[in-house]
Amino acid sequence: MKYLVVGLGNIGSEYENTRHNIGFNVLDALAKASNIFFDTNRYGSTAEISHKGRKILLVKPSTYMNLSGMAVRYYMQLEKIPIENVLIITDDLALPFGKIRIKPKGSDGGHNGLKHIQMILGTDVYARLRFGIGSEFSKGKQVDYVLGQWSSEENASLPLRLEVCGEAIKCFATAGLSVAMNAYNNK
Repeated sequence: MKYLVVGLGNIGSEYENTRHNIGFNVLDALAKASNIFFDTNRYGSTAEISHKGRKILLVKPSTYMNLSGMAVRYYMQLEKIPIENVLIITDDLALPFGKIRIKPKGSDGGHNGLKHIQMILGTDVYARLRFGIGSEFSKGKQVDYVLGQWSSEENASLPLRLEVCGEAIKCFATAGLSVAMNAYNNK
């Protein structure tokens, strides 16, 4: 069985280590822990891990956040991966820093990456792992906050949170969405 895990983010050094790029950070940490490397391919960087008989294709789209659906559709079609084997990793302002919430479907919540994926796929029924980035910003400063760097306190906690996300991804691929939700939501 093959799974597609897409970490949302923006390419370019100006976006590295920003809250909006948590999807890239999660996949980078999982690749490093698995001792694999990303290759540059069409619509993004890709790497593949094997875990308990499952192949998990990791994709960091190069389409920028607002066109993420192009990469998702391309790799679903190329690898013949059904939507129930797709997991999207994204940042979430509604969750406190470091909390994760795995969901089987839902609205885009105003997130442009999710909005484009839903438009391209024609459905909001696909699994997503939302990583809490908090909402510690003043009125009108949401964009600056989302595209801002992690605080030193957040940076110190990030490695452990990224490790938990990697475990959740492997659980999704081996035990299924419901088990992953029960095991990792609010962990």
